[in-house]
Amino acid sequence: MKVKPSGSATAVERCTTAAKSPRSLGFQEKGNLDQEKGPFINPVVVSPTIAAVGLSFYGYGFPLVGTCLEIGAIQILVVIVFSLYLRKLSVFGHRIFLIYAVPLGLAITWAVAFLLTEAGAYNYKGCDVNIPASNMVSEHCRKHISRMKHCRIDTSHALKSSSWFKFPYPLQWGTPVFNWKLAVVMCVVSLISSVDSVGSYHASSLLVASRPPTPGVLSRGIGLEGLCSVLAGLWGTGTGSATLTENVHTIAVTKMGSRGAVQLGACLLIVLSLVGKVGGFIASIPAVMVAGLLCFMWAMLTALGLSNLRYSEAGSSRNIIIIGLSLFFSLSIPAYFQQYGISPNSNMSVPSYFQPYIVASHGPFQSKYGGLNYILNTIFSLHMVIAFLVAVILDNTVPGSKQERGVYVWSEPDVARRDPAITKDYGLPLRVGRIFRWVKWVGL
Repeated sequence: MKVKPSGSATAVERCTTAAKSPRSLGFQEKGNLDQEKGPFINPVVVSPTIAAVGLSFYGYGFPLVGTCLEIGAIQILVVIVFSLYLRKLSVFGHRIFLIYAVPLGLAITWAVAFLLTEAGAYNYKGCDVNIPASNMVSEHCRKHISRMKHCRIDTSHALKSSSWFKFPYPLQWGTPVFNWKLAVVMCVVSLISSVDSVGSYHASSLLVASRPPTPGVLSRGIGLEGLCSVLAGLWGTGTGSATLTENVHTIAVTKMGSRGAVQLGACLLIVLSLVGKVGGFIASIPAVMVAGLLCFMWAMLTALGLSNLRYSEAGSSRNIIIIGLSLFFSLSIPAYFQQYGISPNSNMSVPSYFQPYIVASHGPFQSKYGGLNYILNTIFSLHMVIAFLVAVILDNTVPGSKQERGVYVWSEPDVARRDPAITKDYGLPLRVGRIFRWVKWVGL
């Protein structure tokens, strides 16, 4: 199968382009975050950037939950009860409800949706869920078909049609295509994602390591994220690879910081990826349940982003103003750009996460260079980009002490090489570091 280039980017294109980004600088000696460049990125910059990612999905969460409120509300309430009201309840010495609030809530809500579907709660006489609501159907069925699609668990047919075993392979969706305009946008987005990674690395080191990582270790981590994005693009996953801030919270709750546990989890996921029924089951989860989970997950991401301020003087008027302006403009400026996304006379509704791609073609930037218009309209309609730009400009131009800004402190490479504790925490496993000792980006 040959993938034809088009105006929109394919999943493979997005992922392979993301890897050809500033993340690749992590594997370059000059790309190391040395101590002189370190103050450029600090908690005052990281906090609003991460928080803006969570806030940007506010238009997707509850509006979709409302399409099947009895399912979506249960999903949200169950997760809240488990993670807050039952968080101190231990089972065999483990806080099961706090650690597994999301999967337990998903399982319970899916069971409720299954029972309602089998009981015929979403069966409407004369209405077929397989007929698109946009076709010539009665107004009565049009409303019910939309409700059936959001509430029923059997509308996907993915679980029945998927095979038991499926072996993914590179380029299974066709040959990747390259779009230089999207490449520039993805370079900017990957740079912002790297800022998120720096904050997560620092927070994780305070939980599981004796000393902060060296600048070389940071470069190694960011570079490997880029390499994993290349692999993700080759396998056509539709997403790149990045640090998940919520995992820092998981480490804090479980007190499990072993790299062996992460490696075991990665192997388990690889095995599950070969079982087609697992993917089919995930695809069969109603969108309203996913939206309910995201209401919790994106709220957590926003809060965890702001929690980085504890490494700085959060009560400083300087920092309060910078954070406030960054968050406000991260919502307001993209809203200005996204109002150009759809014609005023159109009744079409586009989810918030698709708005930047709609704006790209006909946003407020209208010069004679179409490629430049595409890049600027897309970049300035992304919430996290605006939050980062406002925060990094203000934080690096407004005077403030290192203590007030909460400048990250990294371990010196020379000291790290002589400290067995640092070598144990950040050295490559299975003596791989000895093989690549001549490569400076390994970090030690």
